[in-house]
Amino acid sequence: MSEGNRKVPKRISQTVLNSLKGGVVPRIGLPYITVGRKNEIEALLHDVDIISEGGASFRFIVGRYGSGKSFLIQTIRNYVMDRGFIVADADLSPERRLQGTRGQGLATYRELIGNLSTKTKPEGGALTLILDRWISSVQAEAVQETGLTPGDPALTRAVDQKIYAVTSAVSELVHGFEFAKLLSLYYHAYVEGEDELRMKVVRWFRGEYSTKREARDELGVSILITDDDWYEYLKLFAVFFRLAGYAGMMIMIDELVNLYKIPNTVTRQYNYEKMLTMYNDTLQGKARYLGIIMGATPQAIEDRRRGVYSYEALRSRLAEGKFSRPGARDLLAPVIRLEPLTPEEMLVLCEKLSDMHADLYGYERRIGTEDLAGFIQLEYGRIGADQNITPREVIRDFIELLDLMYQNPGLCIEELMESDEFSYAASEAVSDETDSNYAEFQI
Repeated sequence: MSEGNRKVPKRISQTVLNSLKGGVVPRIGLPYITVGRKNEIEALLHDVDIISEGGASFRFIVGRYGSGKSFLIQTIRNYVMDRGFIVADADLSPERRLQGTRGQGLATYRELIGNLSTKTKPEGGALTLILDRWISSVQAEAVQETGLTPGDPALTRAVDQKIYAVTSAVSELVHGFEFAKLLSLYYHAYVEGEDELRMKVVRWFRGEYSTKREARDELGVSILITDDDWYEYLKLFAVFFRLAGYAGMMIMIDELVNLYKIPNTVTRQYNYEKMLTMYNDTLQGKARYLGIIMGATPQAIEDRRRGVYSYEALRSRLAEGKFSRPGARDLLAPVIRLEPLTPEEMLVLCEKLSDMHADLYGYERRIGTEDLAGFIQLEYGRIGADQNITPREVIRDFIELLDLMYQNPGLCIEELMESDEFSYAASEAVSDETDSNYAEFQI
């Protein structure tokens, strides 16, 4: 069985199989089913080492729908949380962009902050946990260093000094003064048990105040996080998280295709301009302890009229060099293009899934290696499969096959695979959907 033949907990098996059958990437259990992508993962983890030493990185992961792009992003998410990083992830949509005039940029910020995750709170919503843990750890350090007991005024002063050291370091950055003031406000509210004030500070950090007057009346700060400057606050959070004892911050933004789909050229260009700012910041040392990974389809990146490459300043920075080619990609470049998984890798994945399925439903696995090889051969033998087949399609077909065999013990795998109906309709629907997505925006 996968991951060193360790038994997969049933809760994880259920989540993994249900997610994959539904065509989405599971949040948990990925180490049990990860195959291939070793080189891509190593390249991205090299970035992680640089970020934890005070650097920054920006990568694009590019792959077709269903090629494993979101899977790789999710895998890296789990890796970096294990290494002490805080992760914030969001999918772009018509309502969430990098830049907008009606709150779309701020909506992306809110989604990222709402999804803040740590190893101990991987499902998101970790902001208050992080702030409270920071204060508790500072208090514990002060007790250890001074030998004083809680309640002693001298200990309170020692803790105040440590908190001030962190807020001072943050206040030197752009927008850092107000950010530091709010951190200090949160700390005093925490110590004095003023839960309502704590929650107001958290509301501000989440970008939920709508007017400056409301923020000034309730918190004494006269600025708000806006569509224009939300990224500056992510840079502040990255530095603060490091000072609070974490390794750094990784931001993951998927579905860049939603920028490609923006019909208005000027609006689209503003979004690419914001992307350029973020990219330049990471490469020029203006961001610290911060990693950014964005997921996109080839079309969303390479289309010269609507894609990222329509913005010349980005195209000149990101375009692939003269020497890269399929099978020999430069994985240290800003854009990582996913090669298709090989039939051999898909065979290994199907083997892992069949073990997981048999264990979850408590039956003896009936599908042997030869059967699996026959299934893979069937999938990859379709006309045009070398260009069009994706892991998502193969996995969905295979889990359907496992479910049917489990529910109909009299059926054998050969009968199902020889059926003309099996899996073709679903696969063609996915392919048609992808084609129509592209065709719609090539007018």
